[in-house]
Amino acid sequence: MDHPIKRDHARFKRIVRGKIRDNLKRYVSKGEMPIPKGDGTFRIPMPSIDTPRFKFGDRNQGGMGQGNGQPGDPVDGQEGEGEPGQGEAGQGEGKKELEVDLSLEELATILGEELELPNIEPKGKKSIKSATDRYTSIGTTGPDSLRHFKRTYKEALKRQISTGTYDPANPIIVPIRRDYRYRSSDEVVQYEHAAVVIYMMDVSGSMGDEQKEVVRTESFWINLWLKSQYRDIDIRYIIHDATAKEVDEETFFRTRESGGTLISSAFKLCNEIIKADYNPDEWNIYPFHFSDGDNWSTDDTRICLELLDKEILPASNVFCYGQVESRYGSGQFYKDLAEKYGEGNEKIILSKIKDKEAILGSIKEFLGKGK
Repeated sequence: MDHPIKRDHARFKRIVRGKIRDNLKRYVSKGEMPIPKGDGTFRIPMPSIDTPRFKFGDRNQGGMGQGNGQPGDPVDGQEGEGEPGQGEAGQGEGKKELEVDLSLEELATILGEELELPNIEPKGKKSIKSATDRYTSIGTTGPDSLRHFKRTYKEALKRQISTGTYDPANPIIVPIRRDYRYRSSDEVVQYEHAAVVIYMMDVSGSMGDEQKEVVRTESFWINLWLKSQYRDIDIRYIIHDATAKEVDEETFFRTRESGGTLISSAFKLCNEIIKADYNPDEWNIYPFHFSDGDNWSTDDTRICLELLDKEILPASNVFCYGQVESRYGSGQFYKDLAEKYGEGNEKIILSKIKDKEAILGSIKEFLGKGK
């Protein structure tokens, strides 16, 4: 039977999960992302939940603090605090925010339930062999830290009974060296699917800070879901204007250029990364491209479509294009992709992201097919 404290703790966690789910859209639209703690958990602010607290009863019931008196009057045995209002004043409401820690799996479950996301089923990919040690058997040798006390006791009891040294009136069991038993590990071979996410983003002058914040927020939640689906996952970042280069995550979201846009430069580099590091027979490959839809020329768009047809789409589980609305962007690239592949194509998913309010809908479009 569960201890009441454990039941209460489980109930509280269910309440917290419900609150996070209710507030998920607000978290995403305001860019309030969970903070990684470095131990596999994330810290999340919970401003709309009350923590358990004591409440005072009726004034007429007596007790400490009851009766006549004025603010500042001394309590018996204490000096007075002086006139009210003499201390330093504060501003605004007090901080009522509660922070809770959730694992990646718990956060992913909340996201999946809210967006009704299906689990991903990798198709046409060879599983990667993963060997782990599990302590599933008992041995006669091993370090003291792995000694199995219950099995050791049983062995000592059997020995004393068989040799006639066991006394039911004085049932003292003293194990000797040959009674010791230890937990022993067996190698368990599992076949895990591996995935790589390749993010590409236009960083030309028309993609401002607001557009990059949309991409940053959306990619966080996409990564969260994919990490819950795959044990081994790589994440690569490409930025481009007229030329493309691979960068780290921080550079990806901070860089801004003022040149023109050649989307094919990013697609070429993406294809090179796949060919060099990710065999499509062993990896589930997810290229994502974010742009405001402007491209330098129709000739470059033609090159992009050829790269998609011949190289990127055959190697990928799915290719995702997210068009972030910008006052300077024409949105033409979305139209070109939709005309070529149609909006219901199984290998390419298109999404228009008007603002932060549209992020959750875009994530559902990208991940809702379980590819």
